[in-house]
Amino acid sequence: MKDITSSVYNFEDLIQGNFLYVDKTEYIWQLIRPAKESYFLSRPRRFGKSLTVSTLKAVFEGKKELFRGLAIYDKPYDWKPYPVIHLSLGDYNSINNTVELLNAYLLDKIKSVAADLSVELPAVQDASSAFGKLIDACAVKDDAVILVDEYDKPILDNISNPNIADIQKYLKGFYSVLKDRNAKERFLFVTGVSKFSHVSLFSDLNNLTDITMDGRYATMFGYTQDELEANFGDRIAAFAGDRNIEAYKAEIKNWYNGYRFEENAKTVYNPVSLAKFFETGGKFSNYWFSTGTPSFLLELIRKNRFSFEDVLSNPVSGFAFDAYEIDKLDPLTLLLQAGYLTIDKAFVRYGDTAYMLRFPNLEVKGSFEAYLTGDCSGLHVNQVKDSVYRLADKVTAGDVDGFMETMKVFFAKVPYDVHLKNENNFQLLFYSIFMLLGISITAESRTGNGHIDAVATNEDFVFVFEFKLNKDEEIALAQIKEKDYFRRYMNSGKNIMLVGVNFDREAGQITGWTYEKV
Repeated sequence: MKDITSSVYNFEDLIQGNFLYVDKTEYIWQLIRPAKESYFLSRPRRFGKSLTVSTLKAVFEGKKELFRGLAIYDKPYDWKPYPVIHLSLGDYNSINNTVELLNAYLLDKIKSVAADLSVELPAVQDASSAFGKLIDACAVKDDAVILVDEYDKPILDNISNPNIADIQKYLKGFYSVLKDRNAKERFLFVTGVSKFSHVSLFSDLNNLTDITMDGRYATMFGYTQDELEANFGDRIAAFAGDRNIEAYKAEIKNWYNGYRFEENAKTVYNPVSLAKFFETGGKFSNYWFSTGTPSFLLELIRKNRFSFEDVLSNPVSGFAFDAYEIDKLDPLTLLLQAGYLTIDKAFVRYGDTAYMLRFPNLEVKGSFEAYLTGDCSGLHVNQVKDSVYRLADKVTAGDVDGFMETMKVFFAKVPYDVHLKNENNFQLLFYSIFMLLGISITAESRTGNGHIDAVATNEDFVFVFEFKLNKDEEIALAQIKEKDYFRRYMNSGKNIMLVGVNFDREAGQITGWTYEKV
């Protein structure tokens, strides 16, 4: 049985180290078949982009023996070696946060690639010029292959910095070199997390084919259910032990599957999360999200009064998937490109394709909502999760007072400067708490003008809440009864508890609640 790794991203090292490789070379073959082609593809972080770039490099270096037993090995391909310029910006560090330091970083990269290819570059101090000279030198005898990995990292790492426009402008000039030398390129492949407007890749390189949402390549990154069972079936059976194997596979799917990169495509698993899951002997945990907290994205969500409730319950247009501008950042586009939201389904609406969205899986949903709640409340994510567990216990026990006391304690911990006086921030915080609660029990929250209604249920109880801001808990309870919020639960056979709550915006605290059993 081959070993599994979550830390080796070099194809040659993976094969020679006898690690398990899920065969994706049929997709590689489809990409390289044309005599000349240029591609762009974005995927969330830790989704196999670097391994794919490394695999392409091995193909174009003519290392056929590495591919023995894989789909591409017997394809009609001449395995001719080409000069390969492999430029990875994955090690970019935000300390290089000026144009001058970025230029020095890229210049060092270009010189390193030149040394690997035994190319002597003239003494230039501009990275763009050096990049162009490198392509010229490599393409003297044969067209060059250019592979750019994590092209957008200098932008993403500086996205909240005041000089981001200068960095973006600099990168536009750097990447424009690729257009100027298009005739010298056998193959160009650029990948990253995001798609930014006003970077020459998209504004100047008209021949660059964007396959990000191309159905033919929707499962090129990540593992389908069939690939999971074909490659990891023996491990799944071993880890399942005495448990029902189908139920166990369903649990794995619920945790780590769910990413859809084209509306009609199969969903896929995050490969790094799966690898870590198997490395730890089948321990269910958050692996993908723990590699990075999207602090800027959380701040953007708050500042833009972003409504998850609206986005997850209403269709969005295809424009949400387009490139975006630095000075007009859209939280929705960032959430989609970074993998926090994904396509649920699509349909034609008024002549255009509209999309319903969702969180990909339990790993992303639970972790993101915990960090969102922490960001809105100013509390550490562990404090958030501890409170949510206690809330779930109170619902399970049918303890209304215990539930409300726990909520009151939670809000009392929120630092004053977080300003729960802001109604939008309070609603976002409340929504995220109930969505987190939905991980343990069934819970949902609907926010509106001046009030919030929510439901939490388990096998025995239904809690129907109405939260008022700066009013009265009796008014909140009366509204539940007046609007029949509880009617759909009447035949459920469960105990129904109606709970009216008042929240004082100035004090940032729950000031009272009342309830009655139906």
